[in-house]
Amino acid sequence: MRLTEDQITRYSRHILLKEVGGKGQQKLLNGKVLIVGAGGLGSPIALYLAAAGIGTIGIVDADNVDLSNLQRQVIHFTPDIGKPKVLSAREKMIAINPDLNIITYNTWVSAANIAETIANYDFVIDGTDNFAAKFLINDACVLTGKAYSHGGILQFDGQTMTVVPGASPCYRCIFPEPPPRDAVPTCSEAGVIGVLPGVLGSLQATEAVKYLLGAGDLLTGRLLTYSALRMKFREISLKKNPTCPICGEHPSITELRDEIDALPACELGTR
Repeated sequence: MRLTEDQITRYSRHILLKEVGGKGQQKLLNGKVLIVGAGGLGSPIALYLAAAGIGTIGIVDADNVDLSNLQRQVIHFTPDIGKPKVLSAREKMIAINPDLNIITYNTWVSAANIAETIANYDFVIDGTDNFAAKFLINDACVLTGKAYSHGGILQFDGQTMTVVPGASPCYRCIFPEPPPRDAVPTCSEAGVIGVLPGVLGSLQATEAVKYLLGAGDLLTGRLLTYSALRMKFREISLKKNPTCPICGEHPSITELRDEIDALPACELGTR
């Protein structure tokens, strides 16, 4: 299918890039990305993927827009307070790019529904706000072979990495299990600078675009950390853990489970 004249104009700055061109833009239009979380991280991710022309974007979240969200969750506006976040996000994404197929899931991910939810997508982005969801997303993607981007933020600091199952370390290679309760403060306790998810979410969106294009170097085998206070990035090299409970030589996790005792993480995207 050829690009229309309107699409050539809309995506002209992409098409000028030798790494993209018309064929690459067609890959993006044919691509399918799932965003889990429509909050701090999910907001810039959703906006940039819509603008980039990712043809099918799924967005998962069961929360409603709250006044306290608006300091950082830039896809939601004051009139959206009380509205389901997935519907609020979809409205802004369609306003940017009406040609897209935006699929909303007004629910939380769980061991019972995540495999079916991610099945039809090429790439998954974790923008969730709790460790239970983060480990579940990792496990579901590893077991089904789906590439995904992890992201997390707290106060002035953030981190991100990309996981390509079978080819890179996974989240459990670094963190085998969730931290105990009360080990890490929640966002309502510790706070988060409003611009931080914009930085990390933009990086995660970039990884999704690169993955669909097959261009550049993905953030695999590397954990990228960012300090807004010091305005510094740091890259930590990672290796696959042979004793990883899900992707190691003798995995102990062979089916999905909910980490029901996991501590709520800080502002990682859905609240």
